[in-house]
Amino acid sequence: MVNINNIIIEIRTDGRLIYEEKEDDSMLQATQTLEWLIQQLGHTTDMVNKPLKSNQKEATLVFIKTLVDSDKIQQMIIKPFFEIETRGNFIDYLHSLPDGQEITSQEQMLSELSKGSIVVSMNNYLFMFDIKKVHTNTVPITSLENTVLGPQSSMSEDIHTNINLIRNRYHQPTLTVEMLELGSKSIQSLAVIYDRELVDQTALEQIKYRLEQLNSKPLIQSTAELQRLINGRKVSLFPFFMITERTDRIVYNLSVGKIVLSLDGDPSTIVAPAIFTDFMAAMDDKYHSKLYTKFVQILRYVGLFITLLLPGFYVAATSYNPEILHTELALSVAGSRVGVPYPSYVEVTFMLIIMELLIEASIRLPKTISAAATTVGGLILGTAITEAALASNIMIIVVSAVAISNFAIPIGELNSAIRVLKYVFILFATIAGLAGLTFGLLAIVMYLTNSESYGEPYLKINIDLKSKGEQQ
Repeated sequence: MVNINNIIIEIRTDGRLIYEEKEDDSMLQATQTLEWLIQQLGHTTDMVNKPLKSNQKEATLVFIKTLVDSDKIQQMIIKPFFEIETRGNFIDYLHSLPDGQEITSQEQMLSELSKGSIVVSMNNYLFMFDIKKVHTNTVPITSLENTVLGPQSSMSEDIHTNINLIRNRYHQPTLTVEMLELGSKSIQSLAVIYDRELVDQTALEQIKYRLEQLNSKPLIQSTAELQRLINGRKVSLFPFFMITERTDRIVYNLSVGKIVLSLDGDPSTIVAPAIFTDFMAAMDDKYHSKLYTKFVQILRYVGLFITLLLPGFYVAATSYNPEILHTELALSVAGSRVGVPYPSYVEVTFMLIIMELLIEASIRLPKTISAAATTVGGLILGTAITEAALASNIMIIVVSAVAISNFAIPIGELNSAIRVLKYVFILFATIAGLAGLTFGLLAIVMYLTNSESYGEPYLKINIDLKSKGEQQ
């Protein structure tokens, strides 16, 4: 009698060979693990426990049928099981498959099954393969950041497709992808992507530390929610992370040493650290001529100051400091406000809130009617308000200029912050006129000067990639 690899082979006197398997601890452990998985998933009707048997081979497949690709299971596992004659050859075949996953614990196997993996049990062996079927892995066109020149494709809702898109554009062996899991109930996959030779290690360690603190959160479903949770600031109006869906912007930020966070199920990604000038730059700036790019950048900053300061300046000029205006302009403003029954700060606030409601309506309404409804509504409201002497004609011009200038800011997070911040400047102008407006502007500049985004000064001047390479 000979014992080889847990198989007892007995050579009888008549020359026949009889073999039987010896059940050891590993076999019992594999069986118990499989039974535990079946028990944990027994409550769902789409769990499949499929036994396979052919000659001297027996195997068991466990998977959730609504998550896996059944054609791939048929071609990759079931068909070879019946075609490969010996058990050892089939086990060797399973070992050679590239979709195999490392098994670390029962809980990890259960988690992977709920994401679309399949467990194959054969004798005292357990195999796990990623065979999920994704219906959202198509690459859509960018919608958050429109561009005339450059790539038009955005990220996908499938994290593996996103990593593929990034690697197809950033062909560096130093590109590192670390996979984490967030949420105690959703257990969403999160990819931390960076170039290990360029990344700031301090910023990377801080981001990983904050991500580890989210293990107690039951549900994290979007990158916007993730960005809020890892912000580290209880009250923060200005954005310290950039949310983008553009592949070219992501690759550019990787090339300058930044970190990208991609959450499974959301096409948007988080870029960190992000400074103020990042939010004022569009990817079109990389594709146009230098002269045109500088002109457009100056135009954006002019729009930023218009949308931020013009309402407060109107209040200061009409109620406190009319001497700062030219005499004819001051008389024109005063004449347009004849019949308006309340102070200028009430007029400004009232009109800006009406404009905010129009903007929100255009966002929430179906796209087929949003543009027409808000345009017609704005025209009717503007005409009716001026005819009823509830606001001056110049106030209509101010509100329109503020709304148009606000949309010149290319990144939505800063756009939203400025929409709120202009009311703070109206408050300062209401209290102290032009002096209050100046004080508010200095306070905001001082706050941003003392702010940092993972070690980088928030008002740091961004260096272009070409210039940075020349300096190095």
